[in-house]
Amino acid sequence: MASSSASNLMVFMAIMVASMQLYGTLAQTTHVVGDTMGWTIPQGGATAYTTWASQQTFTVGDILVFNFTNGAHDVAEVSTAAYDSCTSTNPISLSTTSPTSLTLTTAGTHYYICTFTSHCQIGQKLTINVSTLATTPPTTPTTPTPPPTTGTPPSITPTTPASPPTTTPTPPSTTPVEPCPPTSSPSSSPLSPPLVTSGNATPPPSNGAPSFTVMVPATLLAIGLVYLNY
Repeated sequence: MASSSASNLMVFMAIMVASMQLYGTLAQTTHVVGDTMGWTIPQGGATAYTTWASQQTFTVGDILVFNFTNGAHDVAEVSTAAYDSCTSTNPISLSTTSPTSLTLTTAGTHYYICTFTSHCQIGQKLTINVSTLATTPPTTPTTPTPPPTTGTPPSITPTTPASPPTTTPTPPSTTPVEPCPPTSSPSSSPLSPPLVTSGNATPPPSNGAPSFTVMVPATLLAIGLVYLNY
């Protein structure tokens, strides 16, 4: 089990190294020194190469290409002191064949001159700053947001109907009204029958009005007299 894990680790490391080398190869940039001007004695002095270098980005793995006339120029990588004094003694590297391609293998400042007499002094010199290969941080995978569930009807909150008025109608008053008793006595009505008494009961006073039993015979008598006169 342990040997299998070690084997897998070795394979993983080999893949990583190969990927880094492939990435470095794909990421390298080829810089033609001076562009169309090439590697020669510049008309404006050393400022021409300083201006060209300021417009470039140099990274470990990039390639410098020097185009020059064979036998009239060369290219040497030198130290800082040799660059400042234009000394060609003990150069780091020297190439006399054009075109010369130099791969930038280390970061830092690199110095190049032409070793032909007085060419460095009149401006055929180059300084570049090389940076390390920029690494891209791994991208953290983002968990996708699930789409909204379809087919689910929207939630509808039922509306509570308005409550009816709570006022209870007041029924009309049904209190019975007692009828008023007649104000006249039954005995005072002219149509009431005469009060009949028996024994020694005292008849009610007549108050001076003739009795009904007396008025009837008298009336009949008057009618009879009138009839006889005719």
